[in-house]
Amino acid sequence: MGGVILPDLGAEILVPVCAIIGIVFSLIQWLFVSKVKLVPGGGHAAAGNNSVVKNGHNDYLIEEEEGLNDHNVVLKCADIQSAISEGATSFLFTEYQYVGIFMVAFAILIFLFLGSVEGFSTKTQPCTYDPLKTCKPALATAVFSTVSFLLGAFTSVVSGFLGMKIATYANARTTLEARKGVGKAFITAFRSGAVMGFLLAANGLLVLFIAINLFKLYYGDDWAGLFEAITGYGLGGSSMALFGRVGGGIYTKAADVGADLVGKVERNIPEDDPRNPAVIADNVGDNVGDIAGMGSDLFGSYAESSCAALVVASISSFGINHELTPMLYPLIISSVGILVCLLTTLFATDFFEIKAVREIEPALKKQLIISTVLMTVGIAIVSWIALPSSFTIFNFGTQKVVKSWQLFLCVAVGLWAGLIIGFVTEYYTSNAYSPVQDVADSCRTGAATNVIFGLALGYKSVIIPIFAIAVSIFVSFSFAAMYGIAVAALGMLSTIATGLAIDAYGPISDNAGGIAEMAGMSHRIRERTDALDAAGNTTAAIGKGFAIGSAALVSLALFGAFVSRASISTVDVLTPKVFIGLIVGAMLPYWFSAMTMKSVGSAALKMVEEVRRQFNSIPGLMEGTTKPDYATCVKISTDASIKEMIPPGALVMLTPLIVGIFFGVETLSGVLAGSLVSGVQIAISASNTGGAWDNAKKYIEAGASEHARALGPKGSDAHKAAVIGDTIGDPLKDTSGPSLNILIKLMAVESLVFAPFFAAHGGLLFKIF
Repeated sequence: MGGVILPDLGAEILVPVCAIIGIVFSLIQWLFVSKVKLVPGGGHAAAGNNSVVKNGHNDYLIEEEEGLNDHNVVLKCADIQSAISEGATSFLFTEYQYVGIFMVAFAILIFLFLGSVEGFSTKTQPCTYDPLKTCKPALATAVFSTVSFLLGAFTSVVSGFLGMKIATYANARTTLEARKGVGKAFITAFRSGAVMGFLLAANGLLVLFIAINLFKLYYGDDWAGLFEAITGYGLGGSSMALFGRVGGGIYTKAADVGADLVGKVERNIPEDDPRNPAVIADNVGDNVGDIAGMGSDLFGSYAESSCAALVVASISSFGINHELTPMLYPLIISSVGILVCLLTTLFATDFFEIKAVREIEPALKKQLIISTVLMTVGIAIVSWIALPSSFTIFNFGTQKVVKSWQLFLCVAVGLWAGLIIGFVTEYYTSNAYSPVQDVADSCRTGAATNVIFGLALGYKSVIIPIFAIAVSIFVSFSFAAMYGIAVAALGMLSTIATGLAIDAYGPISDNAGGIAEMAGMSHRIRERTDALDAAGNTTAAIGKGFAIGSAALVSLALFGAFVSRASISTVDVLTPKVFIGLIVGAMLPYWFSAMTMKSVGSAALKMVEEVRRQFNSIPGLMEGTTKPDYATCVKISTDASIKEMIPPGALVMLTPLIVGIFFGVETLSGVLAGSLVSGVQIAISASNTGGAWDNAKKYIEAGASEHARALGPKGSDAHKAAVIGDTIGDPLKDTSGPSLNILIKLMAVESLVFAPFFAAHGGLLFKIF
């Protein structure tokens, strides 16, 4: 078999040390951001100049230190920032109260269902995969699965909340730095994103590592039981992410649609104009949807892919022979990923400086390329030192012999597939390329042609990502069965810290632009924040592409683990039990999307009516002599999202339970396969259609080329058509699309956690008839 170079103790030290390095690095980045003071006075300018040296101080970007000492502007920015922060915090606290009740109820369900598999017996039982050995009782699995579920849920909530806090802390600081140049503002926004990325990646890894070691005190040599119980961690992470994504998505888009339709189309006032009553709710929404939701979502993917890999490894030679270092291979990949991302971040903040607007987007894209290239080297080293030269992997009842270089290729193919999906997404959603320019051009003849072109673009953008996912599935499964697919998903997520930094950068820049507009800063500053925001829009689309691609691989790996755990030898599509599951599963993403779209629509309806009411009934609002009632709009978004997130959440959480209990594991395997196949397609097309419409509107507004100027300016018929497209795309790209990847992962991980119960007591209807 060949020995392992890295000793067990080395693996036990490497993982937590890398996690702690990640946490320390994020705190250092936060310190740099906090040097930008939100109080008027000379301290601000001094802090700005000393904090980082190379920051793109090109003369033409510094403009005559414009308004640098304008105390009034700084105070206004501080006020707006605190209003956004308070709105986001109060929404998340309200959301977490509801989610907390669900969490406790679901934890009790897990305990009751898994405990009842052996009638709450405390006797040891024959092992699932090796009946000759005895393993810990089913009651232990119930208790530890419940604990790991609560751990995952708590970590997910904390990840989202910390991300939101950092983003609301950084937004006004980015605005103030924009007065000194686009390079300064970019660094502040990017550092803030890095704080979130590294905190989340390191926390997820550290909590999982500690949980494994604590559970080991009880489980001892029963590794199959130990890692089966750990799957609850992924379930907890994803179930919180679902509510965060759906609730946050409904909140942000209700406010956005209301603000755009009345403000831009009807009243012809600029985006983020302080006269618009929905403007604070819109900016709060960026933080609760795009930051807190995205943070929880990617944490969930990371937790699940780790759990799927660990479950399969525990019943392979690593687990059977109790080889700790190879067993922890998935965690070691993530640990090295943190170090790689740390080095990559320095390229954006310290090694190179941004001097002009056109350098922003390439700098963000370079982050993806650098992290992928460095990570490939990292994976090669990890595969060399942490794996025996050959070993066996569990493959649906048999053990498949695998070489360490084959496993390296599995991880690498996932990593590079992620990069391909990212760049294809960018091609279809960035206004630097022809697809979005064609959509913008179609606005000449009105909103209808814009909608047709946008939908066509979304459908077309699915082709290459699906091929990339298909190739990575084929390669990784051929080499290392389901374990290969799980580590391919981990490969895609190994650079999660950089991915999240780029992703969080977008909403922070968006908020910074909003604050600049509301504080009445000059047109030049707004242009800079717009440039940051436009780049952020594309990178957010890339982030969503990553999330969807990794979700496809993760849910397939979880599906494989579920099939093994439920003792299904083959999933035969020709049997009616499986086929009905398949066709119903393929329908679920449509049902879910219908619910989330309708929720955004009905919440936006209330918002539009309220914004219109204020414009019509508050004297002096259009003239800017009186302030609008922001609080009512914030309340409308909060109430709507809390109420509307429950039905789609219930649909996803209850489907596996109902199908498993009444129709059994075979039908459930069909449901999982169907929802995976259709959910990935809809998620990619919805995200890219929305992103393309948004950037087509920005292309016309920026007027950077001859073609764009012919379509503009703001307020022209073509621009109004583009705003309508953007408004339709909002719920697609920020609510339905991103939530679908949680649907496909969550149903798979839930089925895996409840598999012992379904295998023992499921399929009641088929037993009766």
